Amino acid sequence: MNVFKLNDFKIYQLLSFFSIIRGYNIIVLILAQYMTAKYIFNPIQSWKSLFFDKNFLFIVLATAFSTSAGYIINNFFDSPKDKINRPKKFFIENLVSQKNQLFLYIFLNVFSIILASQISFNAIIFFSIYILGIFIYSISIKRLFWLSNIFSSILMIMPFLALSVYFKTFDYVIFYFAAYLFFLIFSRDIIKDLESFKGDWVSRYRTLPVVYSNYITKFIFSLIIILTFIPTYLLIFEDLGLMNYYFIFSIPYLIIVVLILWSYNKSKIYLIIHNLLKVWILLGVLSTYLISINFVE
Repeated sequence: MNVFKLNDFKIYQLLSFFSIIRGYNIIVLILAQYMTAKYIFNPIQSWKSLFFDKNFLFIVLATAFSTSAGYIINNFFDSPKDKINRPKKFFIENLVSQKNQLFLYIFLNVFSIILASQISFNAIIFFSIYILGIFIYSISIKRLFWLSNIFSSILMIMPFLALSVYFKTFDYVIFYFAAYLFFLIFSRDIIKDLESFKGDWVSRYRTLPVVYSNYITKFIFSLIIILTFIPTYLLIFEDLGLMNYYFIFSIPYLIIVVLILWSYNKSKIYLIIHNLLKVWILLGVLSTYLISINFVE
């Protein structure tokens, strides 16, 4: 019986670790890097050659490890407010002691730098800046007004901009994609602030809802969504195969998201909108496959 209990505890610890590193986000990130590499950055490259590209694999793994480490250190400093905002999540994630969390944080970052060293010196510089940026964000910038949202969004799109350097592809369409993703992540970050208002207020985080009000924050969110329509409009008229439909439908989809936000005053609606944005980002990743399918003439 004790053996079964020990095994159960280890399983719970694994689930705790998966939650701490945001395993779902890491899986989506890996998928997104491969999909964008194949269908956006280098469409003539076969899947076989991409999978056997050692340097690209090291970039993906270094990104996954350093981002996972970022989630760990972010979780470490967010524990006090998470205890207020998400008590169940806090309990699950603290099955892994903070001492072990710090050990994993250091291990993952060191391993990502080792992988980067197998690519190039520039890769070492990039991932060192990326890791340092996440650390500075977690310990100080996250508490700062406005800058926290902008900095977080930039950190989220950095791995994709790194792919542009790796494939030496600097087409303006890439920057349209980056702008679209930036505004989408920016809006999602604002919704997360609305979700965690109580804990942020107690922990003295200067987020938009804390400094202003929920009403003004909703207005700013709506404005960011409108800004998303600029790169959306530009991408609709690019030769992106059937993926054009993704951007065409993103306009009514995001309008509906804004209408839902303004139609309900319950705090639970923020989690729903957060998930709606996550789903749309995931659909965007999957729909990059549609670039390879052209319109029927």
